[in-house]
Amino acid sequence: MSAPTLANSNKLVIPTATNMVGDYWDNLFTAKERGKQVVWYNGSAVNPFFQAAGLEWCHGEAFSARLAAQQLEKPAQLAGEEYGYIGELCSYARTHLGCAVLTKQARSEDETGIVGLVDQQELASRLPAPDFFVNAYAGCSTGQQWDEISYRVFGKQVPIFNVSLPFLPGNKPDAGYLSGEEWDQASGYVADQLYKLVEFLETMTGRPFDWDALRQNMSYIKRASELRREAMALCRAAPTPATYWDWIASIAHINFMPAGPELVQYFTDVKAEVQRRLDNSTAGVRNERYRLYFDGIMNWNKLGWLSRKFADADVAVVCGRYTHNAFWQEPHLIDTEDPILGMAQHYLLCPTNHGVKTLKYLTNRDCVDYGIDGIVFHASRTCRAFTNPQHLLAKSAQKELGIPSMFFEGDVADASFYKDEILESRLAAMLEGIDVRRSRI
Repeated sequence: MSAPTLANSNKLVIPTATNMVGDYWDNLFTAKERGKQVVWYNGSAVNPFFQAAGLEWCHGEAFSARLAAQQLEKPAQLAGEEYGYIGELCSYARTHLGCAVLTKQARSEDETGIVGLVDQQELASRLPAPDFFVNAYAGCSTGQQWDEISYRVFGKQVPIFNVSLPFLPGNKPDAGYLSGEEWDQASGYVADQLYKLVEFLETMTGRPFDWDALRQNMSYIKRASELRREAMALCRAAPTPATYWDWIASIAHINFMPAGPELVQYFTDVKAEVQRRLDNSTAGVRNERYRLYFDGIMNWNKLGWLSRKFADADVAVVCGRYTHNAFWQEPHLIDTEDPILGMAQHYLLCPTNHGVKTLKYLTNRDCVDYGIDGIVFHASRTCRAFTNPQHLLAKSAQKELGIPSMFFEGDVADASFYKDEILESRLAAMLEGIDVRRSRI
C-alpha cells in the first residue's frame, strides 16, 4: 500500500466554498438558543420547504458524511452499536441514529445537571434535538425505518411526516427518462403529497406557509443548478479542467444549503473558475492519461485520499452517477411560479430510484459525452440501493461501448470496509487493459 501524493492533483479552489458550509452547521448548532424549531429529515432535498416555513433543518446523511469526512464518526457509530444496530446497517443511518442517542443523552444530562461527554463525542452530540421528522426517501427501504427508529429513540413523542416516493421501474413500453405514463402518474402522486407536507408544516409551526418564499427559494436553486450543469458540461474537454472530486466538494451546497443569492454566487464562481482553467489549459489532473466514470456514493472517509490516489495514476475521474444524475440536475423542470410539480419530479430522480433500463441509458450517455475510458464502481458495503445494479451497468458499458470497469470495496461512512490493496491492484489491471486496447487501434 502506498500513500497518495499531492503532486498530480489540482483541485478547484473557490473562495466562497468553506464559509457557507461551516456557517450553516454553526447556525444549526445554535438553533435552540435562538428559539428556532428544528426538523430532522433524510432522503430528498425537501429543505426549501423548511426554509420557507422559517425552520432550521438537519439532513441526516449530510451530518453523517460530515462526521466521516472529519474522521469523527466512531463515537456516534459506537453509540448506535450499543443501542443495538449491527455494522451491516447503512452507515449513514447507523451514524445518525448514534447521533440521536448522543443528542438525547446530552439533553438529558443538561436537564439533570450531569456534565460531560468525552471530547470525541462532542460534535456528534451537538445536533439540536428535533421538534419533528420529515422523511422523503427514494429507492431505499432503510430511510423510512431510519426515522421510525429515531422516533423511538426520542420516546415516540416527536411527530413524523413521510413523503412516499415510488420506485420507477421503467419497464412499460412507453417508459423513458422523464417521459411516459409511469413518470406522469408518479409525478402527480408525489406533488399531491407535497401539498400535504405544507399542511403538516403549518400545523407544526402554527403559521401560514409562505408560498412566495418557496417560489423565491426555487428561483435561486434553479439558477444555481443551471450554473452547475453548465460548469459540468465544460469538463467534456480533455484534459478536464475539473474532476468528479470537485463536484463532490460542492454536493453540500446544491443539496441542503439555504437558497439565496450566496448560493447563486457560489456556482457563478465555480463556473468562472472552470472556464478560466479551460482558457488557460489548466487541468484537474496535471498528467491526464485516462478518463474514468465513478459509480457509487462517495467514500467520505477517503475523499482526499481517493482524489490523490487516482491522480497519481494519471487518472482524471471526470463524472459519476452520484454527482451528475442527482441534486436538482434537471433545472428546466422547475417552474419558479408554480414549483411543486418540478420539485416532486426531482425527488423521483434520485439515482437509486430508477430501474436498470434508465440507469444504463444515463451511464452510457455520460460515458459517451465525457469521453470515458473506463468505469470504477465503488461497491459500498452498506448501501445496497446503489450497488445492486452495478454489475448490470458494467456489462452494459462493456457490451455497448467496449468500456472496461473495475470494482473496489468501501463504504459511505465506515472506513473499516475500505481495502487500499484491492483498489490499487484492480485499478492497475484496468489501466493496463486500456493501454492494450489503445495499442490495437
